[in-house]
Amino acid sequence: MINDDRIQLALPKGHMYAAVEQLLGDAGLAVQGNGRNYRPVCADDRFELKILKPQNIVRMVELGSHDLAFAGYDWVVELGAAIRELLDTALDPVCLVAAAPQELASDPAFFRRRLLVASEYETITRRYLDGRDADYLFVRSFGATEVFPPEDADLIVDNTASGRTLRENGLAIVATLLRSSTRLIANPSAMDGPKGQTIAELAMLVQAVLDARSRVMLEMNVAGDRLPAVLAVLPCMRKPTMSSLSDGTGFAVKAAVPKHQVVRLMPELKAAGATDILEYPFSKVVL
Repeated sequence: MINDDRIQLALPKGHMYAAVEQLLGDAGLAVQGNGRNYRPVCADDRFELKILKPQNIVRMVELGSHDLAFAGYDWVVELGAAIRELLDTALDPVCLVAAAPQELASDPAFFRRRLLVASEYETITRRYLDGRDADYLFVRSFGATEVFPPEDADLIVDNTASGRTLRENGLAIVATLLRSSTRLIANPSAMDGPKGQTIAELAMLVQAVLDARSRVMLEMNVAGDRLPAVLAVLPCMRKPTMSSLSDGTGFAVKAAVPKHQVVRLMPELKAAGATDILEYPFSKVVL
């Protein structure tokens, strides 16, 4: 491990980077880059940042070159790394799938023939095919795996968000092997050492942002005699916050509610007797 009091935090290069950068910024840890610089600066100088390819991040955390990182769960599984997962950000969700040309995928005898298989994920691919007692030859790909079939592979194992690229290349999904997303991972020794508290604080702030993104604040006025009916409808994290109105005729009530329930809640709260209903976002939720 690098002999530095600062936390060595690795960020993923490529399509995952923008979402992680926004997440850190919302957590109060703004990332300041300068174009092609692989060593951006964090607004909190306790953290030293470096951008790495997703395929390399997990092993670097395991080896102790970095204390902490945002990494795809697919590479955690592929490498079998001895790291500690702190939280699932649910960002950049993908599925790791086995796919084949459509005319082959529908053939019942497909897995009884000798297969040429291409993937970046050798461990996961071999585990899947060995579990099917398949006869195969594995070829490692280095990106653009979907272009291998049909000339250079009978089957591929690759990640996909929507399946569109697979369909555009005439491929059909044979099986879903893994669901992945961006995880916050740490080196166990760093977590158990003097850096552990700072790492835990970062994880708490990130989780607070993620929780806030899934909720909104609802605020409303409720007459005293309608309060029980409104509270029966209103979900909240624990209990709603209430204060008496200035004229003593009712209450101001507010609660953080799941964002996806708002479209249903608004009419129900109105019908139960709530008035002057306001909805607004907030930036963090610490439970």
